[in-house]
Amino acid sequence: MVSQQGRRRIVEIPLDRIQPNPAQPRQNFNQKELDSLSESIQQNGLLQPILVRQKDFGYELIAGERRLRACRIAGLTTVPCIVNECDAQNAAIYAMLENLQRQDLKLFEEAEGLQKLIAQWGITQEEAAKRLGKSQSAIANKMRLLKLTEEERQKITDASLSGRHARALIRIGDESLRKKVLDEVIAKGLNVSQTERLVDKTLEQETDFTKEKRQHKTVVWKDYRIFWNTVQNAVSLMQKSGINAVTDQKETDEFYEMTVRIPKVQKV
Repeated sequence: MVSQQGRRRIVEIPLDRIQPNPAQPRQNFNQKELDSLSESIQQNGLLQPILVRQKDFGYELIAGERRLRACRIAGLTTVPCIVNECDAQNAAIYAMLENLQRQDLKLFEEAEGLQKLIAQWGITQEEAAKRLGKSQSAIANKMRLLKLTEEERQKITDASLSGRHARALIRIGDESLRKKVLDEVIAKGLNVSQTERLVDKTLEQETDFTKEKRQHKTVVWKDYRIFWNTVQNAVSLMQKSGINAVTDQKETDEFYEMTVRIPKVQKV
């Protein structure tokens, strides 16, 4: 039985003709939740059809992968689907919208999904925000999470740290220093406030060290006379040893110049 409304229709489709959505933002599915949903489907059937689009090989999933997986576990051979005639770009956006509406994506899955939308389908952050019903600043804040390395993202996920933990860590630009702070946060089980204070302290120390290093370098290089005298002393030592070394010094608008001449053949 097929019903049609505009460009959308509902049809029973064999499971083996439905391929996954390459733009699916969700990477992890809770097995207990899938088993629970599959039991419900066995008892009551699938109450909400999944969303697909027609392709040359059959159908491609747009949204509803969790339900599709549960149907497979339940042993169904066909599944009710809403067939939506849309292009790949809109299919990716629909997949993202469904997961955003569920609001249980893992911390970095949403950001990675947004990045995939923007990169693969050639849309701007502003357009993505408009299509997803979000502010551009909200999209930008999500994307900022991707400044963290994959290793850092995995550590944050495994430690069940929050988005506020992640945003605090992003403030540390030096990757090696950020990794050190992240390891400390995880080892000590720091909450968000404690993490923010640790980041503040780390940034202050880094700033003080950089400032001190810059000041030291400035003082040393400005006092060129130290180096000048060192060269002069070396020349004097050579002269006392019988080496007829001579120096020539001059100053231009841009430089101080010193030339040291040492004869190849020494007079006896």
